[in-house]
Amino acid sequence: VQLKESGGAVVQAGESLKLSCAASGSRFSSLSMGWYRQAPGKQREYVALITRGDTTNYADSVKGRFTISRDNAKNTVYLQMNSLKPEDTAVYYCTAMPLGGGAYWGQGTQVTVSS
Repeated sequence: VQLKESGGAVVQAGESLKLSCAASGSRFSSLSMGWYRQAPGKQREYVALITRGDTTNYADSVKGRFTISRDNAKNTVYLQMNSLKPEDTAVYYCTAMPLGGGAYWGQGTQVTVSS
């Protein structure tokens, strides 16, 4: 599975941003998809997940502000981020989890939120 994130940018606090992750190399509808992020000097942390059946889950830190969605026709997963805060600044990574286990990762896209 190959993953390519896009949509990262520099925005001001309170603004919105939508990330995209295009997948190829596998049947997209069979994949659970997720987003993680890694801030400078910190460990990579979980952000959100959407399963093959469209069930979603969020980290407490983004619940109510971020929305994960998928478009199986476009082999793409999205992360809509609203009310962004400086602490959301990080490299955001897309991950794909096949039925057989394991995980694939994209290269990441930088999101910077200025105060």
